Amino acid sequence: MRSVRQCSRTACTHAAVATLTYVYADSTAVLGPLAQHAEPHSYDLCAQHAEGLTAPRGWEVVRLTPAFEEPAPSPDDLSALAEAVREAGRVRQEPAGEPSSVTETARRGHLRVLRAEGD
Repeated sequence: MRSVRQCSRTACTHAAVATLTYVYADSTAVLGPLAQHAEPHSYDLCAQHAEGLTAPRGWEVVRLTPAFEEPAPSPDDLSALAEAVREAGRVRQEPAGEPSSVTETARRGHLRVLRAEGD
């Protein structure tokens, strides 16, 4: 399943639909479709922040697309979601070598403290 990148604006939890890059030498902000990969010197924006983007005085904004919309889920996304739900609903098998009467007494991150029934 492809991961959904969030808007780079502080406190915004919407999905990113556009990528903003700056060309400092030309005093230009370029707003285009969402890049395939997150880049360290670019900013991903949601539709609301992409539409409301303004540049500093003396800068030009180049919009490569007139409007930005969140893409609909693809069949791959829906299949991955269905598989995740199936996996979560499966009965867990006891790992090999662990008695079936083991109870988890504590957990810290990925580590577990187990206690066998006779201990």
